[in-house]
Amino acid sequence: MNRVPLIILFASTFFQFACTWAPLSQLGEKVRVLEPYEINSCVKKGKATVSVRDKIAGIERNKKTMQKELERLARNAAPDLNGDTVVAASPIKNGQQTFFIYKCVDPQSETR
Repeated sequence: MNRVPLIILFASTFFQFACTWAPLSQLGEKVRVLEPYEINSCVKKGKATVSVRDKIAGIERNKKTMQKELERLARNAAPDLNGDTVVAASPIKNGQQTFFIYKCVDPQSETR
């Protein structure tokens, strides 16, 4: 029995689970991820619901990896609403999560 195809299949499956698939955009790099108690002086700009695959070949993906990817997608979405901060608004469910988007750096500048 030739084990090379089996090893290649195992290795490719492992790397699919280990790799982060959601790249961070240039604008997303400037967006912070905070906790609800850290946004007291911020202005809410809206919300974004983002999603990633929660299973690959019927196997559930690592929650921490999914969380990082979802945060990256939310950070990428924040500049579209003139936000600079995201806060998780829901738990991950079926690979999907909602984030509130806030403007925390000089939030009063928009009301002038």
